[in-house]
Amino acid sequence: MSDSTEEDTDMSESELESYADSCYEQLKEDDQMVRISEDSYKCPYCPGKKKQIFGSKDLLQHAAGVSDGSKKRTTKDRGRHLGLKKYMQKELVNGVHLSASVADENEIEESCDVNELYVWPWMGVVANVPVQWKDGRYVGESGSKLRDELTRKGFNPVRVLPLWGFRGHSGYAIVEFRNEWLGLSDALRFEKAYEAQHQGKRDYNGVEKRGNKLYCWVARDDDYYSKKSVGDHLRKNGDLKTISEYQNEEQIKNSKLISKLTDTIQDRNVRIREMENKYKETAISLSSVISQKDQMVQAFNEERQKQQKSASTYLEKILKEHDRVTLELELQRTKLMQEEQELKEREAQNENEKEKLRLLHEKKQNERAILEQKRADENVLKLAEEHKREKEKLHRKIIDLEKKLDAKQALELKIQGLMGNLQVVKHMGGDEDEKVAEKLHALQQELEDKEEERQHLEELCQALIVKEFKTNDELQEARKELINIYMEKSSRSVIGVKRMGELSSNAFIGAAKRKCLGKEEVEAKAVELCTLWDSRLRNPQWHPLKTIAVEDGKSHKIILDEEDKKLKKLRSELGDEAYQAVTTALMEMNEYNPSGRYIVPVLWNNKEQKRATLREGISHLLKQLHKLKGKRH
Repeated sequence: MSDSTEEDTDMSESELESYADSCYEQLKEDDQMVRISEDSYKCPYCPGKKKQIFGSKDLLQHAAGVSDGSKKRTTKDRGRHLGLKKYMQKELVNGVHLSASVADENEIEESCDVNELYVWPWMGVVANVPVQWKDGRYVGESGSKLRDELTRKGFNPVRVLPLWGFRGHSGYAIVEFRNEWLGLSDALRFEKAYEAQHQGKRDYNGVEKRGNKLYCWVARDDDYYSKKSVGDHLRKNGDLKTISEYQNEEQIKNSKLISKLTDTIQDRNVRIREMENKYKETAISLSSVISQKDQMVQAFNEERQKQQKSASTYLEKILKEHDRVTLELELQRTKLMQEEQELKEREAQNENEKEKLRLLHEKKQNERAILEQKRADENVLKLAEEHKREKEKLHRKIIDLEKKLDAKQALELKIQGLMGNLQVVKHMGGDEDEKVAEKLHALQQELEDKEEERQHLEELCQALIVKEFKTNDELQEARKELINIYMEKSSRSVIGVKRMGELSSNAFIGAAKRKCLGKEEVEAKAVELCTLWDSRLRNPQWHPLKTIAVEDGKSHKIILDEEDKKLKKLRSELGDEAYQAVTTALMEMNEYNPSGRYIVPVLWNNKEQKRATLREGISHLLKQLHKLKGKRH
């Protein structure tokens, strides 16, 4: 424990409380630091003080006075005395507070009228508090200063409340004490102390010139019913109660507390007996378990010894078997080496026969491959000829369909003319009714015949249209199959496949060289630029195209919008080669797939730099097949 000569440091309220708690814990561990005898105590933090021996109550007041803010003491002294105060209040409650409470109760009953009405909670009145007139109202000192003064005198007030009115400070203050016997004892001592100095209630009421002296007394029923600010405060915050009534209430509370504690003790005793019974049962069960465990350990040890003995016997048997097998393997190895030597000799004799068999096998494989290639060539030729016939047949059907469509239109015109004649005949009358009827019947019969013929032509047209769609689908499938075939072939041939809308990183090599030095850096930069502009091409929200009217004014065409900001930036930063590659890919995407914005493979005539027809692709493929067959023959 450090003494009072230790250097003082600034502490916050939380640090002060923490320091006080540590001092309190030290006092709990060694109560000889405080206790001298049963009724005598000392302050361990004031060794140089004249008064070294205290009673319990005096030591508590000393600790409270220092801890509550003595200006002569350091912050650490306050923290130590706050810990001493907690120790006296908590640890010595039976020796200090309880005996003091009983002594004060007996003292109060002997010194005052127990039937007199007091204000409860216990309160005191302070009158003639010095005030000053300032800024249009009365002002006075705070209640905390008066509370500290009363604390130093040993009256232990809880707080002091100055009473204020519409004109400011009223000159009165209310002192609140603890709501227990000690609080009442402090209040009565507070009153008697000021009465001994002729500063009590009677003196206050009997003297006209009071000067600056304070007049103090305990609040009673006449103060409670007073019409001044004191009475208003007492009626609002307290009630009237005699000491005998308070004593009866305390006795009732204590009896209830004792009854509750008695019940708690009985419950605890019942629980203790139950726990003792459970402990006995558990001890018996544990003893049984330990006995069973010992038996199991003994049985386990016996079984383990048996297993070890059996394992040892088995190991000896295995070693013997191992020796026998090793001997057999050695004999077999010798025999195999002899056979290996014989095989090597035979291998030398059969080497020529193996070479003959290998050549024969290769010859059969070549013949089989030539046969398979011939079958594949025949299938391709057959497919090409069949598509050629289908296309010619479709062309003839289209011509027939156009002729029949013209006949259908002429027939419809004739039907309309007959219906007009029929209407005219219906409106004719007179003497020639019989002739008109005959003519009308003939026209109706002709009209029905023409109508049947028109329906027949319509059904035929529908059948031809369906056939045309089906044939067109087959042609598209054939085109896709040709694209797949040419994609596997060299790109140097006359007919090949071009991926419309595809960007090549080669177009960005020049721009990359202007930004990078190393060869690897140039290639990486070119790929990066190509990827960036490929993603922009696939974005349907970017549409740097515009539509203009052709010279005749009847049709329109789509051209590149050269004023687009991105295209301008592309040409200025990356050059004409990259600009040309991007714009070409953009126009190809717009022509072959404007809605999807993805790459489309098409048959391409590399010689004429245009899209190849299906006939050109098949013809070129047939020529290659004929050349291949000529080389093989």
